[in-house]
Amino acid sequence: MANFKMLFFRYYDNAIANGVTTFSKMGVGKNDFTRMCSEPDFVLDNDSILRAATAMKLSEEQTKELLEAAEAGRKEDQN
Repeated sequence: MANFKMLFFRYYDNAIANGVTTFSKMGVGKNDFTRMCSEPDFVLDNDSILRAATAMKLSEEQTKELLEAAEAGRKEDQN
């Protein structure tokens, strides 16, 4: 399974490059986005992930994959 941040940024970069969305339409706060870029283990909460997935027009399967990667990241962080 892909790391949450790697997967998120793959989808994000694709959505931005293809004009699907913009940062301001993502529904992710600047502080959380900065934390994702600078903190190795930071994972967005599910509500933010769902807003971002909607803005990026991800499929149901892609959204599920992103949520599963986030959950796996949270579990790793607890250990």
